[in-house]
Amino acid sequence: MIRHPKWLRVKLPAGEEYFELKSKLKSLNLNTVCESARCPNVAECWKHRHATVMILGDICTRNCKFCAVKTGNPRGYIDKDEPYHVAEAVKYMNLRYVVITSVDRDDLEDGGAKQFYLTITEIKKVNPGIKVEALIPDFRGSETLIDLILESQVDVISHNLETVRRLTPTVRDRRACFETSLAVLRYIKRRDHNRITKSGFMMGLGETFDEAVETLRDLRSVLCDIVTIGQYLQPTKQNIPVKEYISPEVFASIKEIGMSMGFLNVESAPLVRSSFHSVLGL
Repeated sequence: MIRHPKWLRVKLPAGEEYFELKSKLKSLNLNTVCESARCPNVAECWKHRHATVMILGDICTRNCKFCAVKTGNPRGYIDKDEPYHVAEAVKYMNLRYVVITSVDRDDLEDGGAKQFYLTITEIKKVNPGIKVEALIPDFRGSETLIDLILESQVDVISHNLETVRRLTPTVRDRRACFETSLAVLRYIKRRDHNRITKSGFMMGLGETFDEAVETLRDLRSVLCDIVTIGQYLQPTKQNIPVKEYISPEVFASIKEIGMSMGFLNVESAPLVRSSFHSVLGL
């Protein structure tokens, strides 16, 4: 087993804002990716009143090899009160920026798109001035379902490639497709050129440096605005193992190349995650 290098060691979360939000989350029984994914940036993000909330339950219909989320069949269950509960929780936590994401829900005809729309709309209604990012699944490439997300007042729409083209079949679920993910981002820009789009991918899964750069080119070809690139860490023994720990210098080099391509922002470092805070100062 490859040992974690020193640059991946982080301090335990601390600070007044962290413990205040942690207490509020517990009282609201709200599921955040910040804690469930053990994100190393949780204290920093919560300090700035940024958090990532996962809707549509905790059972995913897909089985990506890098992800520790439970997989199964939710059998069409939806909590109809969830949009209102999330909006009230966001208000109670006094968040300035919230990312709404979800598991994949292939068991639903709309893939959960309506729940995204209702949740974002309710958050904006109850929390004037808040910025909302939607980290969406691919919705099987349905333009009609993507239109529903665009109809909400969401500020940023994010969809992750997760890995390079060559590794997609072995790293992501068999129903995921590199080209479909690119098509989702392309369609969003075609429908609304001013809507900010964002994507992310992991390194350390066996990709080459050139493949990472090529992935950046693919994202710029669909006019993606923001990219997050971080080190893959194996969450459980059942997940695909880490092939390599990428040095901070390599991440910095990739960031420089990405910025030269015209991205508005490239966050590239070992501990960067897809919901990394402070998107363009929003």
